[in-house]
Amino acid sequence: MEPQLLHSVADGVATVVVHHPAKRNAMTADMWRALPPLLDALAADPAVRVLVLTGEGGTFCAGADISSLRDSAERAQGLAVAAEEALAAFPKPTLAAVRGYCVGGGCQLAAACDLRFADEEASFGITPAKLGIVYPASSTRRLVSLVGPATAKYLLFSGELIGAERALRTGLVDEVLPGDALDARVARFTRILVSRSQLTQAAAKEFADGRDDRDAYWAEQARGGGDTAEGVAAFLERRPPRFVWTAPAAGRG
Repeated sequence: MEPQLLHSVADGVATVVVHHPAKRNAMTADMWRALPPLLDALAADPAVRVLVLTGEGGTFCAGADISSLRDSAERAQGLAVAAEEALAAFPKPTLAAVRGYCVGGGCQLAAACDLRFADEEASFGITPAKLGIVYPASSTRRLVSLVGPATAKYLLFSGELIGAERALRTGLVDEVLPGDALDARVARFTRILVSRSQLTQAAAKEFADGRDDRDAYWAEQARGGGDTAEGVAAFLERRPPRFVWTAPAAGRG
């Protein structure tokens, strides 16, 4: 099978799989190009409530396919940044399920997700210093927001890999699980996310990501969306809520 991004949708969860096992799921130029339109399609699909990004087999993503850097490292980096930004802008909750190597461009993608769950054997690294490449400013800022400047500098200056437990301590990872428990935990957690209010999630994602011009918009959505009334009624009636709000077709505005 050619290197590609596979995807499926089931029970409200879209799963995108980085598939290039011959090179530890390294991202080719075509794969970087394919990610933004795929994300656009999944964001527009009302059946999708949550997105999970993972890698084929025992590796998340070992970065960019180095052969793609031969012609123009700058062009290749531009494709990676466009894909990263599209993932960060995905309007619904995103979760990276990480096994094995999560390195370079792979770590870029994982950092662009809202949450990261990893198995105990996962390794994380950002390796431009090994290639003489300037890591993008936007990617650096996103990394610093997750792990702080000291750990970001450690990773960027050295290009060394860190294990899952250190990644957890520094905030790069949210949960670490035994390898045989990762899929089950991701499935349980995404079911929780699917059951919650999309209104709350969408507003919280914007606010947490720093958007500060939409307070009135979200107040209006809350007044007319029905989720608050449903949530309170369900609590008082001791039943699961049936939230109804969905994002307007126009998108995030």
